[in-house]
Amino acid sequence: MELKDLPPCPVETTLKLIGDKWKALIIRDLLTGTKRFGELKKSVTGISQKVLTSNLRSLENDGLVERKIYPQVPPRVEYTLTDVGYSLMPVLNSMASWGTDYKDYLKLINKLNK
Repeated sequence: MELKDLPPCPVETTLKLIGDKWKALIIRDLLTGTKRFGELKKSVTGISQKVLTSNLRSLENDGLVERKIYPQVPPRVEYTLTDVGYSLMPVLNSMASWGTDYKDYLKLINKLNK
């Protein structure tokens, strides 16, 4: 990714990099450590192999994920967040916290409306 390709607004920049549902979930799962492709496929519920591959390549091109290929048969490929990728931890933690608070809010509203 080139600086000239990024929008001027920092929020837009963040959304451009991780705004896709799948990218945020892939990053979430890599925050706990290195994963193989198959592990990510299982942990990111509902994602197809093609979409996972595409998103991993995009995250790699953006410098958020690192791919390591082991020369063996069959080849083993592992994905790890880069330091820049790990720096997204507070962003995802905030999203998780907000999501929990919102669910609690809805439960309260539903309880009051009964």
